[in-house]
Order: sequence, then structure tokens, then C-alpha cells
Amino acid sequence: MYNITINQNNYDVIPENGDQHKGTVNGKAYEMNMAQKDATSWTVTKNGVENRVEIANLDTDNKLAIVRINGRKYSLKLKDQFDQLLKDLGMENMAIKKISEIKSPMPGLVLDILVSPGDEIKKGDPVLVLEAMKMENIIKTQTDAIVKSVHIEPGVAVEKGQVLVKFE
Repeated sequence: MYNITINQNNYDVIPENGDQHKGTVNGKAYEMNMAQKDATSWTVTKNGVENRVEIANLDTDNKLAIVRINGRKYSLKLKDQFDQLLKDLGMENMAIKKISEIKSPMPGLVLDILVSPGDEIKKGDPVLVLEAMKMENIIKTQTDAIVKSVHIEPGVAVEKGQVLVKFE
């Protein structure tokens, strides 16, 4: 069984023989037929209504997708039986990466530092601005963390691989 969340509607899908599937949408039972047209599109028939479904963007690592259903975009999150098992065992967050520092991805000049020790930051938050080859690069965090220490100052040149910021 798969659990799919599309714009806050929860779909439980139970694959059956071939293209036939049963499940629930927010607790209501349904049956549907899915016919794959090509590598990224399907025709989905549910309650006699045919829908075109296309994958616009797919992030397999995080099990996220942007799909177009009859031309309208929707965000989709997929959970399979293994995700449910990890949740039941209390291990659902075991796959979260723990990063302890940010290193300079290239030689450059630090233009701005956007965090201070003790700051709580979320994945994707900007940490600093690094100029390299006349381009400003915003360096972002890849994990939720608390800033432990900042090892550089604005106006200082850094080398590739140099530690810039450490996290707790």
C-alpha cells in the first residue's frame, strides 16, 4: 500500500492486478484504472472520469513530485510500506542527514555572514555570501542546525575546503 498526499488530501492506494487499484481518499473508498502512456504520463480513470497525469518534477531521494493533473500543478508526497514501518518503529527521522560544518565549495571572498553563534537555522536557509569569479554565491545549509561557531569574517579570502561555519 502507498500513501500519497496531494495538496493536503490523503490517498491510500492498494495496487491490484495490472492497472487496477483500490484505495481511499480522505477515508472514502474508490477504484481506479491507471494506464501508462509514456515514461512520465498516465491516464487515470476514477469513477468513470478520465484524467491526464504527468510528472513535471521528481525528487526520488525525498519522495516528492510536482505533477500536472489535467494541466493543473499539484505537489505530491509519497510514502510506501517501508516508511510506515519506520514510523511504527519510531525511526522515521533516521534518514535525516546530520551535517556538522559548512566548507567553502570554492576559493573566494566572503562578502557577508548571515548567521551568528547560537542561531537556529533550517534546511535551505542562507548562511553566507561568497564571491567567486565575480559572481555572488549564497551558501545555504543542507540541514536543520544550531550555529556553533563562525570561522570567517566579511572581507576575508577563503580557500576551497576551508571550514566556514560549524554546527552543534
